Amino acid sequence: MAQQVLFVCMGNICRSPTAEAVFRDIVRREGRGIDIVVDSAGTHAYHVGESPDSRAIAAARRRGIEMQDLRARVVSREDFLRFDLVLAMDEENLAHLVRIAPASQRQRIQLLLDYAPGSGMREVPDPYYGGASGFEQVLDLVEEAAHGLLAALRS
Repeated sequence: MAQQVLFVCMGNICRSPTAEAVFRDIVRREGRGIDIVVDSAGTHAYHVGESPDSRAIAAARRRGIEMQDLRARVVSREDFLRFDLVLAMDEENLAHLVRIAPASQRQRIQLLLDYAPGSGMREVPDPYYGGASGFEQVLDLVEEAAHGLLAALRS
């Protein structure tokens, strides 16, 4: 049975689709013998149906990762039942997820960077209002966490 992982940020157009695409790519390359389903969502409906931010797409593409086919959606109550792990990009979205999750499912919610203890950071910063370097930083942090996450799911 597949392990299911959901990545969550606020609008689902920058950080969480980046995490989804990066983790999917790492699982494809390094996850032989492990069955993982990956998705992403936002805590707010600002961008439902939209593609990821063009800067996120461009930054990922420079690293050989395609994500332009992803579309933003909002976290649903059913997500807490379906996904084994719900990984928030920051404390604000983590708190929002804990508020809306059924009490019996709250243990599934964590911060993504819990899987990147060497990063020295707890939150993936939101690059939306900044320049291109912010999207590169998101990719660096997400890649580090993705490797830690895959190792954790294997054990």
